[in-house]
Amino acid sequence: MDIITTTADLNQACERLARHPFVTVDTEFLRETTYYPLLCVAQMASTEEAVVLDTLAPNLDLAPFFALMSSQKILKVFHAARQDIEICWHMAGAIPHPIFDTQVAAMVLGHGDSISYDQLVQRITGDVLDKSHRYTDWSRRPLTKVQIDYAESDVTHLRDVYLALSADLEKRGRIDWVFEEMRVLTSPDTYRFEPEHAWERLRTRVRKPKDLAVLMEVAAWREREAQTRDVPRGRVLRDEVIADIAVQAPTTIDRLGSLRSLPKGFERSRWGDAIVEAVKRGLARDPKTLPRLERARPAANGGATIELLKVLLRMTSERHGVAAKVIATTDDLDRIVADDDADVAALKGWRRELFGKKALALKHGRLALAVDKGRVVAVERS
Repeated sequence: MDIITTTADLNQACERLARHPFVTVDTEFLRETTYYPLLCVAQMASTEEAVVLDTLAPNLDLAPFFALMSSQKILKVFHAARQDIEICWHMAGAIPHPIFDTQVAAMVLGHGDSISYDQLVQRITGDVLDKSHRYTDWSRRPLTKVQIDYAESDVTHLRDVYLALSADLEKRGRIDWVFEEMRVLTSPDTYRFEPEHAWERLRTRVRKPKDLAVLMEVAAWREREAQTRDVPRGRVLRDEVIADIAVQAPTTIDRLGSLRSLPKGFERSRWGDAIVEAVKRGLARDPKTLPRLERARPAANGGATIELLKVLLRMTSERHGVAAKVIATTDDLDRIVADDDADVAALKGWRRELFGKKALALKHGRLALAVDKGRVVAVERS
């Protein structure tokens, strides 16, 4: 199969693909040394053909590709769609819609938590995919026939996986569950990386307003620096260093240099002064303007309640054939224990019907767990 390298050929291919109700899509990209992903190859398939696009071809206009991704008339099928969608958002300011994510569908159908693509293909089609080019350098040219065949195979197998999963979802009445999950994946807020909100991505919990203010400013500085230089965040400053700076709040170069988490001599680099200034901005912020720190409200026997909820979650997962991860997270359980009205997915929509209501009933003693013939069962209490 020839690879598409011209705008005219791309336009014709997209016109053909647009005549079908769905297309499967995958991308090959690099981002190990950049902030933004570098799109190297894009592949698509309908029920009649598959095409592979050399996105690095000179003078190639990708507008037809992004137009197809944005078309409301065609369903775009991905596996683990987030990074593919992020590429479209960054390069064209467009979110593919409507979409179908086979990884999410697989979890809803009980194929396990975040099942890999090759595992899902083997489970559904029986085919074993060639993994040898998964970590190849897709930016090198020319692309080999083996690489092109690998890329094409990804979307042709994805076609078979989608048809099987969508049929199973319809049969079990769960198709709406998947499309409910697609709302998050197709929201621009999922892909906006404003520096002012960079601190929210850090898995660092601070206890004092001062610490939070410094964390926000230093994280915002790192995000701007990484975006400007197009390098990974960790190349600028590691997450654990930002957490250390937030707590220690060094306001001089010497104090910054005393942090053990910082590489020796880093404070003397051109970034040292910028970090100190970010710390000072954080300390100068009015605490009243800061987001409210969530404080977990201690509950009597809270730890024991969480353990019971974990048992209920596992029981629900096994009974209904839905991956536990897609029903509720450990953080969801923590927040349910602290608050009956917690703003968590487990207490909304189909998850509430499947698990959330029972979780609240268990928490308040209206539901008990027992063992019957070797299986955990829920027993209503009067």
